[in-house]
Amino acid sequence: MMKTKTFLISGIVGGVANWLLGWLFYGILFASFFPQPEESANTMILILLGCVTYGLFISFIYNKWAQISTAASGAKAGAVIGIFTALYYGFFGLAMNTEMTYEMFAVDIVITIVMTAITGAVIAAISGKLN
Repeated sequence: MMKTKTFLISGIVGGVANWLLGWLFYGILFASFFPQPEESANTMILILLGCVTYGLFISFIYNKWAQISTAASGAKAGAVIGIFTALYYGFFGLAMNTEMTYEMFAVDIVITIVMTAITGAVIAAISGKLN
């Protein structure tokens, strides 16, 4: 049985971690490689909401279905989720975004795998401590 408190806390913290990782990877390390959105408070709020939603999605999987509660198992499962998420988003990006290149597609896959693995580790570690 899933504990709502554990699901929410680990998901929100994981989402914020994902947001900070996105800022690091896309906003700093690869800022010149990927097109940057116009900076506005609304943009950052929407990106944060998207990251928290992603964190809650991963937390739901870990807490409801998989009972993943260690950083190591969370990182492994996160990497797998990251692969599929990156491929899903990347294929649509290639089809719909004329600015996206195959090189950007490949780099984004690697970044998403790393970010989701770390996010998954955070979510699992927090879930393990709260259970």
